[in-house]
Amino acid sequence: MSRVFVARMVGLPVLGPDGERIGRVRDAVCAVAVGPRPPRVLGLVVGVGSRRRIFVPMLRVTAVDAAAVTLATGQVNLRAFAQRPNEVLVVGEMLDARVRVVDHDADAQVVDVLMEHQRSRDWLVTRLAVRELVGRLGRRGPVQVLPWAAVSGLSLSESGQGTEQLLATFEDMRPADIAHALMDLPQRRRHDVADGLGDDRLADVLEELPSSEQQDLLRHLTTDRAADVLEEMDPDDAADLLADLPGAESEELLGLMEPEESEPVRRLLTYSSNTAGGLMTPEPIVLAPGATIAEALAHVRNPDITPALASMVFVARPPSATPTGRYLGCVHAQRLLREAPSDLVAGVLDSELTRLGPEASLAEVTRYFATYNLVCGPVIDEAGHLVGAVTVDDVLDHLLPEDWRSHPDPEPAARGGGHA
Repeated sequence: MSRVFVARMVGLPVLGPDGERIGRVRDAVCAVAVGPRPPRVLGLVVGVGSRRRIFVPMLRVTAVDAAAVTLATGQVNLRAFAQRPNEVLVVGEMLDARVRVVDHDADAQVVDVLMEHQRSRDWLVTRLAVRELVGRLGRRGPVQVLPWAAVSGLSLSESGQGTEQLLATFEDMRPADIAHALMDLPQRRRHDVADGLGDDRLADVLEELPSSEQQDLLRHLTTDRAADVLEEMDPDDAADLLADLPGAESEELLGLMEPEESEPVRRLLTYSSNTAGGLMTPEPIVLAPGATIAEALAHVRNPDITPALASMVFVARPPSATPTGRYLGCVHAQRLLREAPSDLVAGVLDSELTRLGPEASLAEVTRYFATYNLVCGPVIDEAGHLVGAVTVDDVLDHLLPEDWRSHPDPEPAARGGGHA
């Protein structure tokens, strides 16, 4: 089935690919709805044994029919399910909820929830089966199956839901998911949320928003706070945002930033946005040749470093801040894992890897990554100094359509609350 009512799934056996019994469906988990878009179903709560309940991501579900739910694998995470703030239990919380039918403003009660499989492999809550409550005594009318948008009362963006509740919901969400949720909110609510987020958290969210929404939120802030938030952003993202602002506005914000934070941003602004210099980050992992493998791995393990940047360590003569001293070469993360921790990075350098110049075009950078099977590459100036590194995510950001951030994440179940 590509469409199924969740209440009818409760009690169905959950089977592995070979028919082995895993448990029974007890509930479904969906993301909190923040705007008019139908919420995504993240996974199923499956009862295993007499009491234990576990979480199974929807991406592992290969078939749903009247007899059973079948998974792609019989191996499941047996850790007990724990609901997160950005999640809603369909049976436990949506069923029996009081809602309003929008077209004629009538009270109703949810009696079932329809989830539907999409081409992107997502499952979305697309329709609600509701029973209108008629008369003063709330007598039950006939059941109607209505589109999600035809019913109000289940979304955080609707009246009666305070900013504090939104902020609590966003607390454990990824910045990209918060950005998607913000785009569904009215402007005033977006501004309220921005006011309630810390500078570092707001900076992470801004990096995931389309340019127009970035500018709107930045202009809502006082200039002093806007400068503080820009300081928390990655320099390349801050430069992209400032490049879209009028020159005087951009210069004012740069002047309010701390010099050590504004200097790399100013340097990035000197390059065209579709060149290696405009795409790069000026803060890759840079070590001196006397550093050990153990030191390099410690930098790679830093959770603040993106996976793409962590895939490669660059070695240069002092200074280590970009633009560095003479660039010597790079070491791939896989190579670091194969060497003794006490060895020096200078002994395992890849000095033959072709280098990108700051003026290399987007097409050249794309071919570079495809040719060498890389996710990160060094950008070297004519004097032989490392000035930054380009990562594959920055390349994709420029190759995708301008409005790609406005579309939902195609793999929401993969982040199903960290349950699996």
